[in-house]
Amino acid sequence: MTTTPVPVPTQADVAPDPRRTPRRSRGADRRPGWIVYGLLGAVLAGSVFPLWWSFLIASHDSTVLTRTPFPVLPGGNFLANAATVFDTVEFWRATLNSVIVSTTVSVSVVFFSTLAGYAFAKLRFRGSGPLLIFVIATMAIPTQLGVVPLYQVMAALGWTGELSAVIVPGLVTAFGVFWMTQFLSQAVPTELIEAARVDGASMFRTFWHVGVPAARPAAAMLGLFTFVATWTNFFWPFIVLGPSNPTLPVALQQLQAAHFVDYSLVLAGAMLATVPLLILFVVAGRQLVSGIMQGAVKQ
Repeated sequence: MTTTPVPVPTQADVAPDPRRTPRRSRGADRRPGWIVYGLLGAVLAGSVFPLWWSFLIASHDSTVLTRTPFPVLPGGNFLANAATVFDTVEFWRATLNSVIVSTTVSVSVVFFSTLAGYAFAKLRFRGSGPLLIFVIATMAIPTQLGVVPLYQVMAALGWTGELSAVIVPGLVTAFGVFWMTQFLSQAVPTELIEAARVDGASMFRTFWHVGVPAARPAAAMLGLFTFVATWTNFFWPFIVLGPSNPTLPVALQQLQAAHFVDYSLVLAGAMLATVPLLILFVVAGRQLVSGIMQGAVKQ
């Protein structure tokens, strides 16, 4: 008696069990729609338009604002207007002063804010809560209210007209302390600090080897914000420095005459002052975004 062999089913013959098939996440294969791209395009256009408008006026002569119809294409006078800016104000000296002030203030704010933020976030000492509230409360005081006593202090020290009068008051900011405190309270595990202390690390060494690496994403953002804010600051440098030793915004103010303002020259100077910031964003943008994404990933 012969037996018929029973065919063994192969993997291709077996229908997949829908209950065992892994489901794809709902948003895995989704692509951004036209609404997202439309919103991004509108934001991009709104961000680029002021630069384009400034360059458009800076590339014409002083009569551009009275023309009908208004030109929509750049003219050929930008280099001539830029040369007039260089001849009218001490542009390169003012640029060097702005670089010195902005770099020094940014480095100082990042260091001291990280140090203070680490202390408020991870160290336990008496009065830390009320002291942090007091630091945050100082942000509610307008800068203009402290100009007169601050100027009196700078005059008593003999710093009026010197870059130190702009650098020293901005060495640390309440916003920087609050920013780093909020970030380090979540970014640095307390167990890691305790382990470093058990291994014999000093307080500052623990901060330098544990707190500083974890604070790099927030410190990069704080440094960039501080640099831009210091570079564009006009109010206090205009009061304490004057035209003798100006920063770049103070020097560009000299382009405005008493009875007539040549907006083509003013905006040409503003475009030249914007170039270093654009270079900074292009150079540091990729490293900044990678640092933020690295700090956002949970290990």
